[in-house]
Amino acid sequence: QVQFVESGGGLVQAGGSLRLSCSASGIPFSVATMGWYRQAPGKERELVAHMSSAGSTSTNYVDSVKGRFTISRDNAKNTMYLQMNSLVPEDTAVYYCNRLGPARRGMYSWGKGALVTVSS
Repeated sequence: QVQFVESGGGLVQAGGSLRLSCSASGIPFSVATMGWYRQAPGKERELVAHMSSAGSTSTNYVDSVKGRFTISRDNAKNTMYLQMNSLVPEDTAVYYCNRLGPARRGMYSWGKGALVTVSS
């Protein structure tokens, strides 16, 4: 089965940093385009950052996190990371990871996510 397990969330003050991890199984991780999503209460899930199998040369970020968040991956460990710096309260959300193509079509289940809370 396909499974995504997010970790690394927590409570942090504005201006602080967190690093999220995503462990994936049941997919060909090394050739998969992977993404980080987030969802705040009452809001739809949004794609925050994604990275293709080309690695650091093929990444993209939503405007609100550009320059602050960095996506990376370790294919040998089937793990993806999201380094979040200069956090602001608007970053407060549950963060999820998934494979982009299947996620768009609702093919894969979502993990439980990692809750990030940024205090002012």
